[in-house]
This record gives sequence, C-alpha cells and structure tokens, in this order.
Amino acid sequence: MEKVVTAEYLRSIFNGKRVFLTGHTGFKGAWMLQILHWLGANVKGYSLAPEKKNDLYNQIEGDKLCYSSVIADVCDMQKLQTEIVRYEPHFVFHLAAQPLVRRGYDMPSYTFMVNAQGTSHVLDAMRSLVPACVGVMITTDKVYDNPERGLPFKEDDKLGGYDPYSASKASAEIVIDSFRRSFFNPKDYHLHEKAIAAARAGNVIGGGDYSDDRIVPDIVRSIAFGETVGLRNPNSVRPWQHVLEPVGAYLLLAAKMSEDAVRYSTAYNFGPNPEDMLTVEDLTKTFIDSYGAGSYKSFAEQGAPHEAKLLLLDSSRAMEHLGWKSQMDARTAIAWTAEWYADKERSANEKCLAQIKNYFGEIS
Repeated sequence: MEKVVTAEYLRSIFNGKRVFLTGHTGFKGAWMLQILHWLGANVKGYSLAPEKKNDLYNQIEGDKLCYSSVIADVCDMQKLQTEIVRYEPHFVFHLAAQPLVRRGYDMPSYTFMVNAQGTSHVLDAMRSLVPACVGVMITTDKVYDNPERGLPFKEDDKLGGYDPYSASKASAEIVIDSFRRSFFNPKDYHLHEKAIAAARAGNVIGGGDYSDDRIVPDIVRSIAFGETVGLRNPNSVRPWQHVLEPVGAYLLLAAKMSEDAVRYSTAYNFGPNPEDMLTVEDLTKTFIDSYGAGSYKSFAEQGAPHEAKLLLLDSSRAMEHLGWKSQMDARTAIAWTAEWYADKERSANEKCLAQIKNYFGEIS
C-alpha cells in the first residue's frame, strides 16, 4: 500500500500540540483519538457520552487517551466556548454530529440544531482564541444536491439535501463558509491567525462501529445472533471507505494548513476512486466472505424514508492541493473491517493500533 500520509510527517506536526476534538466518543472520533494519542498530541475531547456499552470509545478506554474528556453537548454554547478558550488549542477537529439519516427523520429539529447550530458554536468559540489555530470542520458527502445522475460531485457543486440529515450538513457548510469569509478570511490571516477548512468524506466503515442503521454493524449483529441480515437497499451505491482514509485525510489537511493557512483554507472531498463502485449487496457479500460467516436476504421495505441510491465524490482537489488519494480499494477496506471484527484474540486497542501502524507506515 502506497503511503501518501506518513507517521513521520504527522508526528512532526502534532507531537506535543494541543488538539480540541469534538465527537471524540463517536466511532470516527475514537479512531481519531487513538491516532492523535499515538502521534504524541495532547487531546481534549468534547462530546456526549457513548451511547452503548460496546462502543469503540469504551472498548479502547478512551478516557485514558485524553488529556481531558468533557462530556457535554455542542449545543451548549457557553460550556463549549469556555472549554475551547481555556484550552487554547493549536488544532480543532469538529466531528460531533447527529450522523444518521434515519434518526434525522425521527428528530429533524435536533439534527439541524446539532449539525448546523453546533458547528456555528465551535466556530464562534474559535473567534475568542488568541493563539493561532487550525480548524477542520467535518461534514459529509451528502451535502450536495443529488439528482443521482452518476456524476461525481466537486466541491463547488450546488449544496442541498432531500432529508433532514443531508440538509442539516449542507446548512453546516454554509455556516462554515460564512464564518470563513466574515471572521477568518484567508486574505486577513495575518490579523486573526485562524485557518478554517471543511472536509467531506464518504460512507465510512471500519472495526468498532456498533451504530444503528449502518450496514456493517447490522451484519456483525446478525452474525453474532446467528440471524440473516436484511438488506433494505441492496442496489444502492455508496463511496465506501475505511475509517483510516478520511481520518488520515483530516490530519493531512490540518498539517498542511498549519504550514500554509491561506492556500488550504477551503472545502475538500475525500472519497474513494469513483470507478471503485460497490453496491450494498456487494459490500455484504465481500464482508461475509472475509469474515467467514453470515448470510443475507433482500427485502422491500414499505414506507421507507427517502435515501439516495447513488452518490460519488470527485477528490481531484485534494489530490492537486494535498497530494492525497485513497490508498485502499473498497474490497480491501471491507476486508480490513471484517478482519477486525473476526479477531477475538486481541483487544480493540491492539487491533486498531495494528491497523493504524500498517496504514501510516510506522516502522516498529
């Protein structure tokens, strides 16, 4: 596997630095926390408590990896601002979100509050920081107005969203762009010393995800209980990528921003090769084959809420600006994920760290 983001480079940037990480108790946040700790960063996490006992954050004993772990809501503006300003971080990674499409239908107002207003709270708090700071705001590939024509989306394509989750993330993008223009304009960087970028990634898979309404956790639960997993949308195509791909990209982007804030303060897509397309059924078959157990069936769900059937990203800007590209094809990402769950001998921390070292080319 070609290394486009190396441990040596990232450690030179993050070792000894103060990092404020929202959403650190979530699936992607727990992987990010492990990597930052491994790189020598001092991480202050800010998030709601893990939802489940077996969430990855609990399995890796995430509290021990944090300089400080604050359990609180990004909607609490005063609390969030106090925690950020007191810490004076060199880097802010904003991952906290309501991340599920179906939960967005059940809780639309809350979804908009967390994803759009919560993002504004993080950015507003950064206005009060005195030292220079890099902020990477994480959104999603679903921020685009998607007519499902089969064309990969570029960063300047029209934003939109059919469902509340997608629309809330598109709203967050507008918030980010407004703060960047109004308060953190790159042309005035010498005055405010804040660099802000937005990062849009695809459907993330990887070991340790036990969320509801996600295909890999659904498969894992079905295998554990000896059941057949049901596929609601077997023909839907998604930009599947291993969690280390976008998390590595966020770190690379922040590192580059710390070196040249003006050039890199913009929006970036981080997705797999658009030609590397797998359906939900393809993913399920590949996962079951790699794991060595499991079965599935497709069914037509009555009254199901709308979800896009086709979504692709164009990551050429990230390649041109950052030298970033996807290192794993979808089948490799699925195999790594299945191997993580199938390994019953090692702890979650050991399994994650082994894959982290492999991905970033650490020489033991």
